[in-house]
Amino acid sequence: MGPFGREDVRILLLGERGVGKTSLILSLVSEEFPDVVPPRAEEITIPADVTPEQVPTHIVDFSESEQTEQDLAREVQRADVVCLVYAVDDSHSLQQITERWLPLLQSLRPTSKEDGGSQSGEVVSAVPIILVGNKSDLLEQGNMESVLPIMNHYAEIETCVECSARTLRNISEMFYYAQKAVLHPTAPLYIAEDRELTEKCKKALRRIFAICDRDGDGALSDVELNAFQQRCFGTSLQNRALEDVRNVVRRHTNDGVGSNGLTLSGFLFLHRLFIQRGRHETTWTVLRKFGYDDNLNLSRDYLHPPLRVPPGCNTEFSASGWAFLVQLFEQHDKDKDGALNTEELASLFSPCSIMPWGQNLKYSVPTNGQGWPTLKGYMAQWSLMTYLDVRRTCELLAYLGYHTAGTDNQLSAITVTKAQRSGGNKKRNTRTVFMCHVIGPPGVGKTTFCQGLLGRTVDEIDTSNLWCELPRYVARQLSVYGQSKILLLHDVDALGADSLSPQQVSCDVACLVYDATDEHSFEHVARLYLKYFAETSIPILIVASKWESGPVRQQYLQQPETFCRKHRLPPPHGFSAKAGRLQSDVYIKLATMSSFPSWRPSMLSGNSSAVWIRAVVGLAAATALGLILARTIRRLNIG
Repeated sequence: MGPFGREDVRILLLGERGVGKTSLILSLVSEEFPDVVPPRAEEITIPADVTPEQVPTHIVDFSESEQTEQDLAREVQRADVVCLVYAVDDSHSLQQITERWLPLLQSLRPTSKEDGGSQSGEVVSAVPIILVGNKSDLLEQGNMESVLPIMNHYAEIETCVECSARTLRNISEMFYYAQKAVLHPTAPLYIAEDRELTEKCKKALRRIFAICDRDGDGALSDVELNAFQQRCFGTSLQNRALEDVRNVVRRHTNDGVGSNGLTLSGFLFLHRLFIQRGRHETTWTVLRKFGYDDNLNLSRDYLHPPLRVPPGCNTEFSASGWAFLVQLFEQHDKDKDGALNTEELASLFSPCSIMPWGQNLKYSVPTNGQGWPTLKGYMAQWSLMTYLDVRRTCELLAYLGYHTAGTDNQLSAITVTKAQRSGGNKKRNTRTVFMCHVIGPPGVGKTTFCQGLLGRTVDEIDTSNLWCELPRYVARQLSVYGQSKILLLHDVDALGADSLSPQQVSCDVACLVYDATDEHSFEHVARLYLKYFAETSIPILIVASKWESGPVRQQYLQQPETFCRKHRLPPPHGFSAKAGRLQSDVYIKLATMSSFPSWRPSMLSGNSSAVWIRAVVGLAAATALGLILARTIRRLNIG
């Protein structure tokens, strides 16, 4: 694949007999005018290393005396660009361009406005066209005046060049323009009759401007312009060059340069100027660096780079991914209140095709009193999405311009982590994001338990009147031994003892919930444990919800405390979502069990948080001691 996503470029020469199509090809190859010109030249292939754009190029001649109409149709379908050749000393050959050849191309390779045709909706040719006036050596002056009206009328004509096969004038330039028309086409970028950028081009450039405006002040400063220049062209601009750019914009626009730098209006003007001066490749270089294909859509490879996630593995953000997201948050938190209001969130996601987060965000992650995501809530939502749908995360990172962080794609923002299970290895889990499945039958209090992670009481949920719309996933950042972990809760309904799928069982820690006020509720949880979890290494915590009403004796073979001791599980954790009773220790317990999946605190009795704290402090001390020993050994080895 070539540098522009193409394997090659195929150029077809058409025109009336005797205009010099074959001579042009032979003169290019031999660098001299042929004494004997055959009816048709064989197909010529120019290697990539001798073409300006480093793309292999095939040049194809067509002869009406040797080929049929079917051959013509086939060659037109295969061509990437067509050179329509006329003789500058033969007005009839030029007349045939408009009366015969252009209509023929429009019929064989039509396209409509919806497919990228003219803005008026008329049918044009889908293949770009170069008008070539040969035999310029026979005229003392050029004859471009008669050609310009044709160029202005037909949007598919990229440019016109006069040349001479006899004197070799503009021969290599002609084929360069043809190659350029394929690799850097005008039609997707510019409407010649309006002298204006296409709407699709403007939309793409607006996204690029928003990405490069790192401080979000609506203008590109010298630092931001140089970062843009370095990203797209690998070089920086000197102060004099920057001032020259601003002066050009000032002379032609009223609002192209502001007090903080180049505005969006000025940015769009510069690209319009590049195209009007024949510098399409400059704008195309910018667009392709930011992921756009020839149709000005973000390419599939740009949005979804290949990422392999083996079975049993998960995805979370790397340090560079976290840094990029934090920078975005701080850039768009205009009022510096530590949260993103509706306008700020819309601004952050403005480069994206749609707003990815819904109105119920406050029921999924921590927010402030107005329901706006805080930095921790924002990071928790990103972590939740990356865990569940890393493909979507990569797509959003591409839209948001993660590539500008000096990396080739989004993969450096993602870490693929392996699920850690117990098996005698008591090492700390180095992952930062953990999934807890909150499992139980409907009505036992799973939803209130999940919302409790966000500090929301059952009374607050009641007043919201959103029970049927509350999300199944909740996420929050917690501290485990001073380290930041993100706990994801998934509300899983278990309608019967045989109702769980393998996906509903697989998690980092499972929380089995029963209603402490229902004497038959624990039996359901016990059966779920025995069927799905007894033979696994998944850490389990049994939670007795609605604890504030006082637990009742359960109608089961064993009471919950006895059952947990028998199966070496932590004792049941009493939980209340009532105002004044909601505590966060159960969530920290779950996060700790995820971080240390090998350890099952079966020695704990009752519901004592003090005993739990003593146990985890012991683990924390052991972890800290291990780190100190490792550093000491490293220093000794260095010494």
